[in-house]
Amino acid sequence: MKKFAFVFPGQGSQAVGMLDAWGTHPAVRQAVQEASDALGEDLGALIASGPKEALALTTNTQPVMLLAGVAAWRVWQAEGGALPDAVAGHSLGEYSALVAAGVLTLSQAIPLVRLRAAAMQEAVPVGTGAMAAVLGLEADKVKAVCAQVTADLGGAEVVEAVNFNDPGQTVIAGSKAAVEAAGAAMKAAGAKRALPLPVSAPFHSSLMRPAAEKLQAALTQVTFSVPHIDVINNIDVAVVQDGAAIADALYRQAFGPVRWVESIQAMKARGITHVVECGPGKVLAGMVKRIDAELVGAALYDPATLAEVKELLA
Repeated sequence: MKKFAFVFPGQGSQAVGMLDAWGTHPAVRQAVQEASDALGEDLGALIASGPKEALALTTNTQPVMLLAGVAAWRVWQAEGGALPDAVAGHSLGEYSALVAAGVLTLSQAIPLVRLRAAAMQEAVPVGTGAMAAVLGLEADKVKAVCAQVTADLGGAEVVEAVNFNDPGQTVIAGSKAAVEAAGAAMKAAGAKRALPLPVSAPFHSSLMRPAAEKLQAALTQVTFSVPHIDVINNIDVAVVQDGAAIADALYRQAFGPVRWVESIQAMKARGITHVVECGPGKVLAGMVKRIDAELVGAALYDPATLAEVKELLA
């Protein structure tokens, strides 16, 4: 079997009916029940029927994306899929990766991400923060422009590079005025586009520090198990085994950048040749190919793609 990793998506890949293709698969039904019981609400109904606007609320999106990623993972296991050599998750997806690796149970993780989402939304009032995807400009230049714009605004407004998604796409976040100023400056510096993102908070920016403090308090109450699969974390691009170190990485991840390009490169350095996105959508699978053309990216989100991935990895 080929050497492979599983990666889990974060916010943005959610869709009404995203679990429908699995039908009544017992592994999916069990995951939905477990997650719903942990929150005391019917997440299955929210995913199946929406409405779309409710699913897009950060406080709902984070739990349902965690659930959807874990559900696909459990189907993979139930259908005889082999254990990957490593796992990782983009932003919120790291919690799905930690469940897959046995560090957290789904029942532990679901309330954590609901708290994380609520704290993030409370940290910056809606309309005062923003994010934008900068296309076609090197990451180092994006960081330099952000630093210059923040300095020009006297430090009262802040904009930072927060998601290093692939060599041609870096996401910036911060206060609305600074992100808008940076968007214009990015294009002047040679970017093809600076595309505003439809999000309700400036995720992974330093403005999320108050949210991270609330999350940290909750993390101290959680018992973390030793991972049985290596988890490459976002914030340090590192594999840690100790519960306190895992908790600290999750805390810092809330207001620190997602180093996705380096995470995929770290997988290749471990000899991994295939990276499978586990959960709704194909966003991460596409990023894999743009980060390194020698790597094979694939997606697993329904019975048909499950069969394709099994064949691909055989």
